[in-house]
Amino acid sequence: MTTVGRTQVFLLPDLGEGLSEAEIVEWRVAVGDVVTVDQSVVEVETAKAVVDVPCPYAGRVVALHGAAGEVRPVGQPLITIAPLDGGDEPAGHATYREEERAGSGNVLIGYGTGHGTATRRRRRPRLAVAPEPADAGPAGAAAEAAPAASVDPARSSAARVISPIVRRLAREHGVDLDTVRGTGPGGVIRRADVEAALTAPAARLAAVPDPQVGSAPVGDGDGDVIVPLTGIRKVIADKLSRSRREIPEVTIWVDVDATGLLETRAAINAATPDAPVSILALLARICLSGLRRFPQLNSRVDTEAQRIVQSAGVHLGIAAQTDRGLLVPVLRDAQRLTTAELAAELAATTAAARAGSLPPARLTGGTFTLNNYGVFGVDGSTPIINHPEAALLGVGRIVDKPWVVDGQLAVRKVTQLSLTFDHRVCDGGVAGGFLRHVADCVERPALLIAAV
Repeated sequence: MTTVGRTQVFLLPDLGEGLSEAEIVEWRVAVGDVVTVDQSVVEVETAKAVVDVPCPYAGRVVALHGAAGEVRPVGQPLITIAPLDGGDEPAGHATYREEERAGSGNVLIGYGTGHGTATRRRRRPRLAVAPEPADAGPAGAAAEAAPAASVDPARSSAARVISPIVRRLAREHGVDLDTVRGTGPGGVIRRADVEAALTAPAARLAAVPDPQVGSAPVGDGDGDVIVPLTGIRKVIADKLSRSRREIPEVTIWVDVDATGLLETRAAINAATPDAPVSILALLARICLSGLRRFPQLNSRVDTEAQRIVQSAGVHLGIAAQTDRGLLVPVLRDAQRLTTAELAAELAATTAAARAGSLPPARLTGGTFTLNNYGVFGVDGSTPIINHPEAALLGVGRIVDKPWVVDGQLAVRKVTQLSLTFDHRVCDGGVAGGFLRHVADCVERPALLIAAV
């Protein structure tokens, strides 16, 4: 926070571990609005989540520092608030420079462009809806007016202003908005229109504009599809690349008979129908038991200090596939939770991750990851460790397979477990011991009860 005269400038706060910037998605307020303490004033998107940012001050908005689509660094001005008594307001807030009013609208209104340390992305190509047929009514009758500098001049008369969330959804899924018919007032494209285009059998996916090379090929579908490596996609790429560069990883695996685990889950859920547990929750409980026996896998390598740090608590990461990409929400101190609490937390956390409502702090700080790739219908994998963790357990699909039981061939529920581990923190004996403990508990859940 900084103070100029009697105005208060709210700086973009630290939104989570390792995040140095955020993109403005949508302002919740406008210049002249009156806000209260802790009122949400802007929605921003980090590399990890979409977050509503509350303002700690009350008063009248005199400046919005940044426009939708602009990236603001942490610690830079976000919004300026003046007291309602109209006291010592600097003259710079009372009269706005005309050049700041022009172009894209609320670009650094108030103090102008004086905060030069803010980084700006190259302007993304603005997408507009193709003209509606003559019977569709007056163009833009109920739509917002599009800023003159934000729209391709050749199509400005037919442009439809759409929300940043809709633009982002279309961009992430490669939907050409020129082919989408808006059902909102005046032909405005809504989120439901984009989602309908994604599920339509004849939906045409156009190339995504690449800010590095200009416009991407569009036409009969023969052109290359260019997907900018930005946002969460870039974070995933950077993190996985770093993991492969730094971690000498090894993967070991074993097939297990999960029939006993499925029977145990059915018995638990029959006894406690109001608090059902999932297979993932039971696997999480088994992993926690294994990490208590083999704490070397619940660690990270501090390369700068040349040491291995074994974590006191298990901050369990759960790999979750979402519309925004692969996320790993974290259950902190998972070892303190009962199995029922684990099940409830897992369900709530994965649902929030897919909805994009988890705060960034919930997506960092894991010490061990559980990855159920069996939901994709595959048996095995050699997953990449979630840096800087030291290990990851993967679980394949559970399917009927022939299995020898007491010397007799039988049909059992079989799955494959794979453990990828950092060879710097332990050798094969520790990793094999952990995986064997997990496998034994899956096959004979009574061993788990004896170990907790």
